[in-house]
Amino acid sequence: MKVTQEKLPASQIGLEIEITPEMTKQTYEKVIKNFTKDANIPGFRKGKVPRPILLQRIGTARVKAAALEEIIQDGIEKAVKQENIQAIGQPRLRSSFEELINNYEPGKALIFSAGVDVEPKVNLVKYTDFEVKAEEVKSDPEKVDTVLESQRQEMGTLIPVEGRAAQIGDVAVVDFQGVYFKGEDETAEPEPIPGGEAQDFQVELQEDKFIPGFVTGMVGMNPGETKEISAQFPDPYANEELAGKAAKFTVTLKEIKEKELPELNDDLAQEMSDFDTLAELRASLEERYEKEAATKTKANKQEALLAELLKHVEVDLPETMISQEVDQMLTQTAMRLSQQGLDVKKLFTQDIIPQLRERSRPEAIERLKRSLALIEIGKRESIEATPEEIEARVTELMQEYADQDVDPERLRAVVENELSTEKIVDWLIEHSSVELVPEGTLTPTEEASPELEAAELVPEGTLTPTEEASPKLEAAAPEIEEQNGESTPE
Repeated sequence: MKVTQEKLPASQIGLEIEITPEMTKQTYEKVIKNFTKDANIPGFRKGKVPRPILLQRIGTARVKAAALEEIIQDGIEKAVKQENIQAIGQPRLRSSFEELINNYEPGKALIFSAGVDVEPKVNLVKYTDFEVKAEEVKSDPEKVDTVLESQRQEMGTLIPVEGRAAQIGDVAVVDFQGVYFKGEDETAEPEPIPGGEAQDFQVELQEDKFIPGFVTGMVGMNPGETKEISAQFPDPYANEELAGKAAKFTVTLKEIKEKELPELNDDLAQEMSDFDTLAELRASLEERYEKEAATKTKANKQEALLAELLKHVEVDLPETMISQEVDQMLTQTAMRLSQQGLDVKKLFTQDIIPQLRERSRPEAIERLKRSLALIEIGKRESIEATPEEIEARVTELMQEYADQDVDPERLRAVVENELSTEKIVDWLIEHSSVELVPEGTLTPTEEASPELEAAELVPEGTLTPTEEASPKLEAAAPEIEEQNGESTPE
C-alpha cells in the first residue's frame, strides 16, 4: 500500500492512501458475499440469490458504499501503522465519499485522502527571566475579631421582649405574604411573589438582610400589628423576573426577641473550639489566615508568570485535543452542579450544549497551552516528581479516602502530574523576577453589591428557626469563617 504524507494545519498529518487493485476487488467480493448470505428475497433461498438479482434489488451504490467504508477504515489503520504515526483521536476522511463511490471500480486502484491529529510541537520562545508583577495578599488583623464576634452572635440566646416596638438589632417573628408589580404602575393587579410567603418566620432586623425596604418597614411595629410594607427588588437580582420590580408585603408581627450575647472569654472559646483558652483560639486563627494569605500570594505569582509564559508559547493545537479539553471542562462543571443539588439534565440540554462548548473553547485552548508549555519546560530542565514523593502523597490520599472506591493507578497518575506541575511552576518563580504590589493594584477588588448579597425570601416551610447553636470548631476553625458569611436563609 502506497502512502504519502503531508503536514497540515492544527497539528494534523494528511495521508494520501493508494489501495491496490487486488484489495478493492477482494473487499467488494467479500461485501457481495455478506449481502448474499443475509439477503431475504422471495423465491430464493438464503445465500442462493444470483448476483444480478441481488444487485438489482439492493443497488450497486449500496454495495460500493459498504465496500468503501471497509476499505477506508482498514486502509487508514494500516497506513497509520505502516508510517509509525502516533495519532490521537479518530482519523478523518478528507476526500468526498460521494466522489469515491462514483470513482470506485473493483479491481482498479483507489486513492483517497485522510487526516490524523498528532501531538503538537511546542515552541517556547522564552521561559526564563520574566519580569512580572503580582498582588501580595496580607492577612487582615481585624478578621479574627470579626469572625469571633460573628460566632458569638450565632451563639447568642434569644430573649422575648415585651412593652416596646421593634427596632434594628431585634429578631422578629412574623407572618408575611408578598406581591410584586410587573409594570411601573402600582395600581395594576399585582402578582404573588414565588416563595414570598411564610408563617412564624424569624427575621433578623438588619438593613442588609433582605430586599431594600422590607426590614426598615418593620421597625416601629408592635406585636400583634399588621402592616403593608413597600419594598423594591434590586437590579440585578437572582430571579430576573423580579429584578427592579416594586413589591408589597403584608406583615403581621407576632413576637419580638433580642439577642443576649455570651461573654467572649475562655469558656466560650472552649464551646466554640477544641482550644482551652481564647488566646489559643486567636493564635490558631491568626496562623490560619496568615497561611491563607501566603497561599493566595503564591497563587497570584504563579498566575502572573503563567500569563506571561503564554505570550511566548507557540503551539498549533489539534482539534482532537481542544474537543477533549472542552469535554473535560463541561464534565467537571456538571459534576460540581450536581453536587450542589441541581438537575444537570435540565441545565445541559441538547440546545444549550453546543453553546456551552463554544463558550468553553477559548479557556480550553488557554489551559492546553499552559499545560503543554509546562510539560515542555519539565522535559528541557529535567524537572519531575520523584517516585518517593509520589508514593508518599498517594499513600496519604488513599488513607484520607479509605472509605471510597479509588483507583490507585489513576490516582498515582494524577498525583504525579500535580506534583510535577508544582515543581515546574516553582522553578519558573525561582528563575524569574516577581515584584509584589499591594492587593487591588493590578485588578481592583470588586466589592460585592449589597443588592446581590441580599438573601431571597424563601418558600414557606423551608425553614426551621433555631434559637441557639453550639458548633465545635476544627483546630484551624474553618467553620467559624463560613459562619461569618451571610446568615440570612437562602
